[in-house]
Amino acid sequence: MLISGDEIVSILTELGVTHVVWIPDSSLGDWEVALEASPHLELIRVCREGEAWPLAAGLLVGGKRPLLMMQTTGLFESGDALRNIVFDLDLPIVTIVGARNWLNANSQDTAKTFAEPILQAWKIAYQIVATSDDKPQMTEWLRECLTENKPGIVLLAE
Repeated sequence: MLISGDEIVSILTELGVTHVVWIPDSSLGDWEVALEASPHLELIRVCREGEAWPLAAGLLVGGKRPLLMMQTTGLFESGDALRNIVFDLDLPIVTIVGARNWLNANSQDTAKTFAEPILQAWKIAYQIVATSDDKPQMTEWLRECLTENKPGIVLLAE
């Protein structure tokens, strides 16, 4: 994993994130211990990714600063909820998506193939984090989305 659990907790705390709404995948799941241990973040698990968007929307409307975390296939599954929250309700939800098999050059995984084209079709701004050198850009991208109240997605290579 490019970013450790302690690093992500530090980044999210610095950015003022109050809640992490997620379904952990095999890579993002490595952050669970650090996220649970943080006194500054509340970790909320959902049963499916489509539930995460309206839950985050409620937290945002209630004055909190949530962030979603899910895997690419979960992003695809939750497309209708994303559409409703981000476009119909115009709520600036920020998300970290574990980009499955992104680092495997030989992967034929369609989740890898479809991630960017789907985000482009949805007209969702995104930042790719594929190397350790990209970590500062990820933090700045998240900061920009949160401070400018605009939706955005980080595709975190796995």
